[in-house]
Amino acid sequence: MDALIALLLIVLMLVVLGSGLWIGLALLGVGVFAMELFSTRPVGDAMVLTIWGSTSSWTLTALPLFLWMGEILFRSKLSEGMFRGLSPWLNHIPGRLLHVNVIGCAIFAAVSGSSAATCATIGKITLPELKKRGYPDHMAVGTLSGAGTLGLLIPPSIIMIVYGVAANVSIAKLFMAGVIPGILLAMVFMGYIVVWALRNPQQVPAADAHVGLLAKLYEGRHLLPVVALIIVVLGSIYSGIATATEAAALGVAGSLALAAIEGSLSWRKFYEGLGSAVRVYCMIGLILAGAAFLTLAMGFIGLPRHLAEFIGGLGLSPFALMLVLMGFFILLGCFLDGISMVVLTMAVLLPTVQSAGFDLLWFGIFIVLVVEMAQITPPVGFNLFVLQGLTKREITWLARVSMPLFWLMVSFVMLVYFVPGIITWLPGLMQ
Repeated sequence: MDALIALLLIVLMLVVLGSGLWIGLALLGVGVFAMELFSTRPVGDAMVLTIWGSTSSWTLTALPLFLWMGEILFRSKLSEGMFRGLSPWLNHIPGRLLHVNVIGCAIFAAVSGSSAATCATIGKITLPELKKRGYPDHMAVGTLSGAGTLGLLIPPSIIMIVYGVAANVSIAKLFMAGVIPGILLAMVFMGYIVVWALRNPQQVPAADAHVGLLAKLYEGRHLLPVVALIIVVLGSIYSGIATATEAAALGVAGSLALAAIEGSLSWRKFYEGLGSAVRVYCMIGLILAGAAFLTLAMGFIGLPRHLAEFIGGLGLSPFALMLVLMGFFILLGCFLDGISMVVLTMAVLLPTVQSAGFDLLWFGIFIVLVVEMAQITPPVGFNLFVLQGLTKREITWLARVSMPLFWLMVSFVMLVYFVPGIITWLPGLMQ
């Protein structure tokens, strides 16, 4: 009976999502349907209490603030300065300026929290410049596609905030847990560029004229504002001076101040950035509210408990369970965005992963990594949509040039499974 109910709800969900209805409303609708038919609990008061509880969390306040900070930086000249600051230092590394994609995304990820914002901002800066200098399109776009996903992993990360609220895990510890994996994954991407450049030296344009150390340092001044903002935001969290929400407010104030100092802040850009952040947060908030109510409805029906019992009854080893979950999230990512994936599945999966012995902090970074993969898998890979808007290329071509980075991320997930200290060591220092 439970299997039939689950199948019915899944089919209904796919039909409603396929109709084009907003994801949040689709989740609410399926939840109402489930509670009305399969539960005796009154729907009205349950919906009101659940929606209010899921959207009034003080911790969640960090989300719109980090979104706004990313929008301010997206509209300022701070991001352009990164290319000028990084370029002279990369001339003699195999792959040369292709590394700007990775390093630029890693730096911007540390102040934006959004994969799409990171990919779009760095892409607008680097793609025209790399094309003008003769770098192959497939490498310029492919490395940007993969490196853009660092916006989810390198803190502050919007999806980490959502997971922390859903799983009741410290957001400050999640942020710390993402630092080392984020840096290592960026180094993996750079290693891929080095190997490709050594195997295809004829496709790499000649180096620019040699620049002396003093000239490099002078150009490096363009990196100082962004680095200062990273230190303020992340330093305030890790030192214990500020919570994630307070640090997000500091980040907004800092990005507004830097944009004003450099002269790129106008009232028009201020309103555009604020309006865009509000729209994105309203979308996320509606998804969170819908998913919370659907989770409540499934709880009353008993599906999460039965699913956990079913998976537990399969007798899967932790490694096999990890592989199953990775495949499940990659498949889910073909149809849903990352935030929807997290809020839809956490209530169902958390009892199972806890009974399997997974640390919830480790599992949070694992979720972020597999959601990163989903960002570059068609048909609903958000980074692919962003790149399609930037390059006007077909989605199939974009997916194909992103595949090497996808498989690198799969390998990286294997690494953090067998060496969990990569994730847990740094937050463990807070104990």
